[in-house]
Amino acid sequence: MKPGLERMDTLLSAMGRPHERFRSVHVAGTNGKGSTASMVAAIATASGLRTGLHTSPHLYDLAERLRINGVPAPHDWIADAVARFRPAFDTVEPSFFEAMVALSFLYFAEQEVDLAVVEVGLGGRLDATNVLHPEVALVTHIGLDHTDLLGETREAVAREKAGIAKLGVPLLSAAAGADVIAALRETAEARGAQFVNVRDEVAVENVEEQVAGLVLDLTTPSRTYQRLRVGLPGRHQVWNAALAVRAAESAIAEVIHNPDTVARGLAEVGKLSGLAGRCETYQSTPLILVDVAHNADGLEAALAATRSALPPAGTLYVLFGTMQDKDIGALADALVRYDATVLPVGLPTPRALPAGTLRDTLRARGLRIIDVAGVKDGINWFRRQAGGADGLLITGSHLTVAEATS
Repeated sequence: MKPGLERMDTLLSAMGRPHERFRSVHVAGTNGKGSTASMVAAIATASGLRTGLHTSPHLYDLAERLRINGVPAPHDWIADAVARFRPAFDTVEPSFFEAMVALSFLYFAEQEVDLAVVEVGLGGRLDATNVLHPEVALVTHIGLDHTDLLGETREAVAREKAGIAKLGVPLLSAAAGADVIAALRETAEARGAQFVNVRDEVAVENVEEQVAGLVLDLTTPSRTYQRLRVGLPGRHQVWNAALAVRAAESAIAEVIHNPDTVARGLAEVGKLSGLAGRCETYQSTPLILVDVAHNADGLEAALAATRSALPPAGTLYVLFGTMQDKDIGALADALVRYDATVLPVGLPTPRALPAGTLRDTLRARGLRIIDVAGVKDGINWFRRQAGGADGLLITGSHLTVAEATS
């Protein structure tokens, strides 16, 4: 990781400043930014726009980071672009993330997208994506992650995230907490951006949780949307969806003329954006869900969604692998709160927390532990042992989900 925007500015200048050749929506946040960005992109695609979407990290293939209408960029295009700009890459020496952001912007410009939705990688103020001057900027849920870089309080993290605010560009947020909102508002206004607290201007009613997603009524300053289906399960997606709708109403003119595009975009978010791994159903009976949650707030949301999908008598199992830089104590506390039985696993990367260390830490917190050899072995164990009312959540990192589903 290399914080700062100087390398990005030099690299993009060598590429002809592609980030200035398309309209964009910029999305920051601790959790929910990938889901929210994907919902905005799906609504744009449903509206008939040629829509770019940059997210990170990828699940299976780096081409997933740069998608148009849900389809990853061709490998041949990526290879050709790297070859064309090899001298610039060699001179600037960008990080991997910076290189992929630059390639995304180049791809979107060359493919003449109508709108690009761009997810921040880490933080906001110094993130490589913060060279954009978007139509609207968004901040999703604020929590504690990467505290060594972003600060040890939610207010400090919020100020870093709000660093994507630009002069004259609305900054919308559905984050919770008066302290967080105050930090976001203060930072935005200091940068000349209008701050909008979406929770103050949107009413959400009649929320129904289903295994496949949500159904809800949503009233914005523009209109009321009744019986909206959101193709992502979990109550934590309610305000992500509300934020995405307000962003779409702000940045996509077609939405104002045809609100049905909102309904289709939210209902078909996975298909239209290419999003995967957000409380996604891997198996129906007994239930297996996969979720890329990798911090305490994200894990809490995934556990809540899984638990709500199970009968009261069902046992919640969690197949869990994570990285060494995560707050394992906070993750363990979330598992304890949901009375989970945990199958700890190692992952094929030096960054992963070893299975033995993970097992000992979780057992010391009083959690019930099932020893398995790896992700696939854990899935097979659950299939052999689980009752029909039981459920398994596979989570802890993108790599845990990738190991399960590839």
